[in-house]
Formats: sequence, C-alpha cells, structure tokens
Amino acid sequence: MLRVLTAGESHGPELIAVMEGLPSGVPISSEAIQADLARRKLGYGRGSRMKFEQDELTISGGVRHGRTLGSPVALRIGNTEWPKWVEVMNPEPVEITEKSRGRSAPLTRPRPGHADLVGMQKYDFDEARPILERASARETAARVALGAVARSFLGELGIRLVSHTLSIGPVQVPEGRALPTPDDVDVLDADPLRCFDAETSARMVDEIDDARKAGDTLGGIVEVLAYGLPPGLGSHVHWDRRLDGRLAQAVMSIQAIKGVEIGDGFETTRRRGSAAHDELFAADDGITRSSDRAGGTEGGMSTGTVLRVRAGMKPIATVPHSLRTIDVATGDAATAHHQRSDISAVPAAGVVAEAMVAIELANAVLEKFGGDSIGETRRNLESYLAAIPAELRTAPASEAALIAHDERS
Repeated sequence: MLRVLTAGESHGPELIAVMEGLPSGVPISSEAIQADLARRKLGYGRGSRMKFEQDELTISGGVRHGRTLGSPVALRIGNTEWPKWVEVMNPEPVEITEKSRGRSAPLTRPRPGHADLVGMQKYDFDEARPILERASARETAARVALGAVARSFLGELGIRLVSHTLSIGPVQVPEGRALPTPDDVDVLDADPLRCFDAETSARMVDEIDDARKAGDTLGGIVEVLAYGLPPGLGSHVHWDRRLDGRLAQAVMSIQAIKGVEIGDGFETTRRRGSAAHDELFAADDGITRSSDRAGGTEGGMSTGTVLRVRAGMKPIATVPHSLRTIDVATGDAATAHHQRSDISAVPAAGVVAEAMVAIELANAVLEKFGGDSIGETRRNLESYLAAIPAELRTAPASEAALIAHDERS
C-alpha cells in the first residue's frame, strides 16, 4: 500500500514529497520527473509565474543508481523565488525590512472562491497569508513529481496513461472524436491547450483571448485515460475499496476541481437503461464488451478496458477585475486582493489529474498484487491473469475497437 505526503508552502524554500511503499527496482530518473514538472506549466492562458518560477528537483532518498530501493522515495522541489520571500515566509521570527514591507502586508480581504476566509476561521488567523500559501495550486508540483514516480512503476507492468483537454468554457470537443493514446503525449503537449482536436483547440484559444480582454477567467474539463489495466483492481465489498470512488476522491482533491465522472458519467443519466450499459459478446480471444460507457470500471473494480476519468475545473477564482469581499480588519466592503493569476489553467489540471490517477492506480495495483520488488509484482500480476479460467477471460480491446463495435451494433 502506498502512502503519499507533501509539505511546503507556495512561496516557501521548497516543496517536499514522500512516497512510501513502492517496490525496489522501479526505474526513476530526475529527467523524467523534471519533464512532467515542465508539462504542468503548459497551456495557453497561463500567468507570468510559470515563466520565471523554476522547479529545482532533488531526489533525496529511496533511489540509487536510477532504481528504487524499496525504502521511502523523498523528493525536494526548490523554489527559485525563495530569496524574494525569505523574510515574509521565514520559519524563524525575523524583522521585516523595507524591501519586504509590501509582500508582508496583512491580507485581510479574503478572496471569494478560495480557502482564505474559511481557513482563517478554522485555524484562528487574522489574515489569509498562512492559509493561501498552503492552499495554493503550487502544491500540485509535488503531486506531479510523485505521479511521475507512480507512472514509472505502472509502466513496468504495461499500464500507461495520457490526459487531454475536452473543453475550455463553452468550447468543447465534439462527441465521438478519436481519443488519444499514450503514444500521442508529445502531440498533445505541443498543442497550446493540450487538446487532441486541432479545430477545437483554435476556438479554445479565441475563447481565452476574449476572457483576457474582459478581465475574466475560464474553467473546463479534462480527461485521463489509462490503458493496459488488468481486470479486478479495487473491490465491490466495501465502499472505501471501490476503485471508482477512490479515483473520484483523488481527482476531486485537486485545487479548483468541482466535479468528477467515470466513463460517460452524467450523460448516462439521460439515457434509457437499454442504451446505458456495455453488453457482453463472445469473441475469438475472449469475452468482449460492446462499448466502454462505464469507463473501465464496474462494481467498483477495473474491467480491463480503457479507464476514463473526467474532471471539471471551475474558472480560476483570482479574477483580474477583482470580486467583491469584506476587509475583515475594518468590516468595510472591499475588492479582493489580486495577485498575478492565470486566465485558464485547464491544460495543467490535466497533467495534475494524470498524476493523481497514476498514484491511485499504483496503490490499487500494490494492494492487489503486492511485491517487495518490481519483479515480484510483475510475476504476481502475470500469475493472476494466467489463472483466470478461459471461459472468463476478456479480450484486450482498444477504445477505438470498442467504439467501432458499438457503432456496428
């Protein structure tokens, strides 16, 4: 079982990420983790912070000569902006000099849509700085780094992931368009919105430009796809062991995510039962499903088809023209504090969601197959698949094959 922890503040010296429970022998490289950290900064509509804030990665423990040791993996992500914040965010009591006077001013105008006000109430602070520093989406850099580690583990077992953007504001990819595969990651990352449909991507860019001119922000929907999963991850026997529920919680925990669906999700509620489920058919190489409307899970367990997890991100709450609020120091009406922000961070949300799905899938794999080394985990997986009776085996099918089957039927 994996245990994952992150620590650190947005403008602190570094973020710290720890993953315990990974088997030995998993290939880990700074370059691969750094590449995913760079992907987190992608996307048209991002703010200036993505340009000057660099992620200085250090692997501090759990890895030797490019392979995990079976001990906790510890990562540090240094913040190159720390020298500017060393007085404001210093863990020791320090005197604030003139150069830091502006940055250290109490933030007494809580921002609507953020953790500011509720955090001040809960943790007994009279200003928002102690809350927003940890609540910031900067923390997702640590999650993405750990997600890269989890993806490396999954890759050793033939499980691969990819994420893409489905919508920005009202602009969305038409239903029925081809889905990307893990081989399309470079193509996706080269697109300004990480969208697999070029025509839709161009309209998304226009929508972001319009929002920027209006001093506003945009949300959207991303989708994570996992290929190569075995059937049987998760369980139907208890609520907290259901794979779809655990994936939903993991993805919902990402800052600004307000909704999660598996497969066709809410669209399924508008169909009749006869058109909402995946019928079973006999094929030459095993049982196959007529479609993948369930999105790769049934009864809280993976089916072996393509896993599809969608997440809806709300428009960024730090709106350039500033929302109305109250100055809690005076009780007067005010406008919310505004620091530089993105117009849209939806493409980055896809990368973060990909990381969270990878972490949760890695956890589910280890719960099912165990193993102190990657070789042992692989042998356990292979033995499990080989032991499934021939009459119960399901045929491997790509999403494209399932869609084609669905259209024929």
